[in-house]
Amino acid sequence: QVQLLESGGGLVQAGGPLRLSCAPSGRIFRTKTMGWYRQAPGKQRDLVATITTGGSTEYADSVKGRFTISRDNAKNTMYLQMNSLKPEDTAVYYCNAETVFSYWGQGTQVTVSS
Repeated sequence: QVQLLESGGGLVQAGGPLRLSCAPSGRIFRTKTMGWYRQAPGKQRDLVATITTGGSTEYADSVKGRFTISRDNAKNTMYLQMNSLKPEDTAVYYCNAETVFSYWGQGTQVTVSS
C-alpha cells in the first residue's frame, strides 16, 4: 500500500518561511499531477498549488507571489516553499498525487502566529 508522507510543518511567526516536502513510501505509476491542499478547522479542503510532470504550475490567488511549488520527478518528491506567511495560512497541509487513482498524505500542521 503506497502512502504519501508530508514533513516540514510547524509553528512560525508571521512573515517567516517554511518549506514542506512530500514523498511516496513506494512507487507510484504514471503520476500526472501533484499538488498541495490545505484545510482549516471547520472548513473544506482547498487547493493551494499544483504542478505537472512537465513543470506547469498553478496557485490559489491567496498564495500567489508568496508560495513556490517544485518537484523532483526522479524521486517523485514535491516541495512547497512558503514565504511571508500570514495567520490566515494556518491549516493542515496535505499533499496529493493524481494517477488513475488519487493518493493523499496524512497532513502536516502549519501554524502562523501574529
